[in-house]
Amino acid sequence: MRIKSTPLPSVRRNLIFMSDDVESLLASLSSGKRDAADKLLPILYQELKGIANQHMRNERADHTLQATALVHEAFLKLVDQNRVEWKGKAHFCAVASNIMRRILVDHARTKNAAKRGKGAQRITLEEGLVAGDPQNNVDLVELDELLTELAELNPRHAKIIEMRYFAGMTVEETAAALDVSVSTVKGDWRMAKAWLTARLDDGSQTDNS
Repeated sequence: MRIKSTPLPSVRRNLIFMSDDVESLLASLSSGKRDAADKLLPILYQELKGIANQHMRNERADHTLQATALVHEAFLKLVDQNRVEWKGKAHFCAVASNIMRRILVDHARTKNAAKRGKGAQRITLEEGLVAGDPQNNVDLVELDELLTELAELNPRHAKIIEMRYFAGMTVEETAAALDVSVSTVKGDWRMAKAWLTARLDDGSQTDNS
């Protein structure tokens, strides 16, 4: 099994906005000015919607949560956080992606609580975690547990998987969000992919034994 990042829809790359306005609004939000959120959402909406679509790409078509609802729920949780010093748009979008994943994982845990391991919802990670057999899939909750384990071993590696795979961020965007060099992200990305791939393969072999 191999892991690769999946770019967000082209709208994200072509989105035009005034970066100075975003930085100013994020600074205002950090200082507790909640009205900044009302101005920030329209500017970043398409970007956040692209991240939400990235998260939803392996969910069922009839999932009770849709990308638009996921954006709004995540945004409300974002602006409701206290004492967060936003370091820029990349940082804000990375945290948004993490919150979206938490929302979906919590949803899956609730839905599968009574049937974990017996027909529990599974997602096919064809666009990001590509196996030799396209039918191979992984439980969303299982993947979250592996990322939690990775975060305990190496927090930055887990964040890079979150940003590159789940949020579809580029190496440069990830480096900016984590305040590290591009070469550091590239190296960590290779090691994190190898670790996660090995653990997913181990899980598949156990399930098939």
